[in-house]
Amino acid sequence: MQLIQGDLFKDFPTLKFIIPHGGGAAPYHWGRYRGLAQELKKPLLQDHLLNNVFFDTCVYHQPGIDLLTKVIPVDNILFASEMIGAVRGIDPETGHYYDDTKRYVQATANLSEADRYKIYEGNARRVFPRLDAALKAQGR
Repeated sequence: MQLIQGDLFKDFPTLKFIIPHGGGAAPYHWGRYRGLAQELKKPLLQDHLLNNVFFDTCVYHQPGIDLLTKVIPVDNILFASEMIGAVRGIDPETGHYYDDTKRYVQATANLSEADRYKIYEGNARRVFPRLDAALKAQGR
């Protein structure tokens, strides 16, 4: 909310925020945020925030990843998983570990292979240019 109300990224245009766990409630409130930005006479969220704000895929069920990828532009989603995460068990409904986030991204019907590449690698290289440069120096 404060990011919408303020102009932080005008003063710090290269500052990047990564909001963990799929942005928490952010995807559910995206319409609200768009409306508030409009009422405050702010630019569209894609211009006001989305050059600087990113969301990860550390969401523990398919409907959560599906919502994230439908609401948030794929260019703003970074792959994340937890090693020995908060929920270590196996989901009795699926037979898979809750924190196996790659399988959720793989099963998201509205993503293309190009979208998945962005989520798994391409976006991180863009958000972290020094990492990208180091990987390129290693031939990767």
